[in-house]
Amino acid sequence: MKPQAHPNQEGRKSEVTQPSKPISAANTTGVPLSNVKLGAIVTAICATALAAVALAGRSTAAVSTKTQTKPTVVLVNGAWANNASWSRVIKRLQDDGYTAVAPPNPLQSLNGDAQTIADFLQTIPGPIVLVGHSYGGMVISNAATGNPNVKALVYIDAFIPDEGESALGLDSSQPGSVLGAGPPNTVFNFVPFPGAAPGDALLYVKPSVFLQGFANDLPAKQGAVLEATQAPVTFGAVTAPSGPSAWKTIPSWALVGTIDNAIPSSIQLFMANRAHAHITKVKAGHLSMISQPDAVTKVILEAAQSVAG
Repeated sequence: MKPQAHPNQEGRKSEVTQPSKPISAANTTGVPLSNVKLGAIVTAICATALAAVALAGRSTAAVSTKTQTKPTVVLVNGAWANNASWSRVIKRLQDDGYTAVAPPNPLQSLNGDAQTIADFLQTIPGPIVLVGHSYGGMVISNAATGNPNVKALVYIDAFIPDEGESALGLDSSQPGSVLGAGPPNTVFNFVPFPGAAPGDALLYVKPSVFLQGFANDLPAKQGAVLEATQAPVTFGAVTAPSGPSAWKTIPSWALVGTIDNAIPSSIQLFMANRAHAHITKVKAGHLSMISQPDAVTKVILEAAQSVAG
């Protein structure tokens, strides 16, 4: 005889097996979801979302870091020029997204000029490419010493001194410079200035010498304007010995003007090779940043990209 079921047995069985109503959008198949499974799904969804946010954050941080490490380019003018001589180069650097600044070089004394630029460099966060033209090469070689933010030195028709060497001393080390072509009073106009040490004076390059030595690859009218607006340097600054040179510890680049009559290419090449600089030769006179701004900018960008890379 078949045993009879308990009056409530069928009810209890139905209560256990009857699917419950969906409690979330995840239960679209009608399969019951326990609280444990639902919690696991929610946790997984949250974890995936958080991972995506973290990945996006890392990508943004990487882009930000790359942007922040793009170096600032600091351009230092030489004697008988001024910081406006960098204007064409600055425009090109800015077009490429670089911050470029050209603080005026005082041209008063090598130690003082170098300290002025060194103090300016201390105000710049992040990596720096330091560029010097002519006597500005003397200045940057001294100003960059001991500054870990200066990652590259770029010399544009510039002096690259060793310790103890002077600008005029280097310029007279080989023949060819108009600045050493005759007695100083045939090359320079000596002008007194307040507070000058005995025997010191401001040096202005005589017009005929300036046109031959500085502006030989520029239109005559442009050269005449540059001569009229030249920034004089003290005799003491261009005869002062250099201190320890930063190029011994910082990678260097050099643009050599092959028709430079102020610092002949033979002298420039001697200094650049001694400094193990990356050398680019350009058919340009002494003011190559004015006559050949594209070539000058290219060399600076090579140095800057080595820093950013």
